[in-house]
Amino acid sequence: MLHLPCWATDCLKRADPALAALRLPLALYEKQKGAMRLVELDERARLAGLYAGQSLSDARALCPALQVREINRPVLEAIFGDFADWHSYASPLVAVLTDEAAYGDLVLDITGVSHLFGGEQAMLEAVTGRLKNLGFAVSGAIADSIGAAWALAHFDPGRIASGDVREVLAPLPVSALRLGEDQIEGLTRLGLKRIGQLYGRNRQSLTARFGASLVLRLDQSLGHIEERLKPRLPPAEHFAERRFAEPIGLLDDVLMTAHDLALRLSHALEREGMGAQSFHLFLYRVDHKVMTLTVNAARATRDAGHIARLFAHRSERLGAEYDAGFGIDMIRLGASLLSPLAPAQIGAFETQDGTADLDRLYDRLASRLGGGAVTRIKFVNSHIPEQAARFESVIAKTPDDALALPDAARPRPLRLLPQPEPIEVAMAEVPDGPPQGMVWRRVYYRFVKAAGPERIAPEWWNAEAVPAATRRLDDGAHETRLETFDPGLTTRDYFLAENEAGQRFWLFREGFYAPNATPAWFLHGVFA
Repeated sequence: MLHLPCWATDCLKRADPALAALRLPLALYEKQKGAMRLVELDERARLAGLYAGQSLSDARALCPALQVREINRPVLEAIFGDFADWHSYASPLVAVLTDEAAYGDLVLDITGVSHLFGGEQAMLEAVTGRLKNLGFAVSGAIADSIGAAWALAHFDPGRIASGDVREVLAPLPVSALRLGEDQIEGLTRLGLKRIGQLYGRNRQSLTARFGASLVLRLDQSLGHIEERLKPRLPPAEHFAERRFAEPIGLLDDVLMTAHDLALRLSHALEREGMGAQSFHLFLYRVDHKVMTLTVNAARATRDAGHIARLFAHRSERLGAEYDAGFGIDMIRLGASLLSPLAPAQIGAFETQDGTADLDRLYDRLASRLGGGAVTRIKFVNSHIPEQAARFESVIAKTPDDALALPDAARPRPLRLLPQPEPIEVAMAEVPDGPPQGMVWRRVYYRFVKAAGPERIAPEWWNAEAVPAATRRLDDGAHETRLETFDPGLTTRDYFLAENEAGQRFWLFREGFYAPNATPAWFLHGVFA
């Protein structure tokens, strides 16, 4: 856990070196309930006796040399998010803890990582020391639970909770449990000022008096209830990285490094018999920002050349978005969505059906054009024509349903309209005959041949296809507004009709003829 109590003011000083050179107390304010009040202070302002919530006029009277700026919370939150991503150089799982504020607290999962820094103590000193050299006030702690790490980072910084966490947390104030002000005040009035005083207390009484959040926070801190972090960047199950003695900036150098990392990552995946479908390239800039590129594959792969080409195609869409800043000092390539992948078969009995080559083509097109630009037709198990197929991304395709395959014996038009369009028909042979002609888009078509009907009823077994309300017909008039068309409204009778010019149309009647109503007619498709 890393706690940066003066993040807002430290960030402002780094952005404005002239402000930092003044070496005067600095505070940020905002309007609260009609008054200007301090919300963020640096260390000098705190030493001068100022505090958050104090009115701006009182603060200036108490400290005439105070420098003030109006706070811009959305900008600070965005900058802190980038700052948090940069810390993934130390841990692949980094999250912002927003219990107290949207910035200021970072959670790093260092499971299996600390040995790279020489142990937990050395890692904590290295990470906090690097931030102090950058001009940030920071404190940190390491514990098995997020709640315990937060408590130690705020009230006992530099501590590594090894052993019984109950003993470590017992002397800390109850405010270390991330409680509300009302809860802290109530506990203090009862004389319960330390966390250790809550041990052994009747949990039902504590819940009834102070709410369930008190017991929840206590259990989370002690590790009795798991509290999971929400990483900002996609977690990589396997990764390879390279650090540079001198920062690089050219995109070609980045792509060459990505190819080398793909070879290392491929060997690691091959040793474990695994492949991946999602790959992430993290570019760590020296100005503490991270650029992320992600590519996806249609099937699990560990082909280093294919992975490198996907990033090369993806980089073509960057354009002006690529900005190396003052240089890139580390690049990491991670893989996620892992699944078992058998070794490649090379021999006379190898089967080549072309699907692997087709998937690689899809991957290259998607990385160059975008994942949503390359789609395929997915058949859906539905009798409603416009619902019988949909588009889905080829790199995120789902298994096909054998029951959804179309019936070749039933003719379907080459062009199916996105929505059936209302038409006016000439006299039809009742009750089930086709019309003699139609008016579609203000043009009259007279039919010389017709076949049908093919009846399609609503899917009563599918609740989503059954309409909640039906359209009412009044005095023979019918409503044909396109925006109100409901594909599951009622029974349809489809006809294939041909006009004098040889054009063939696919139209249907919605509903049946009745004494006081006339059914509506729609055109649904056109044959070649």
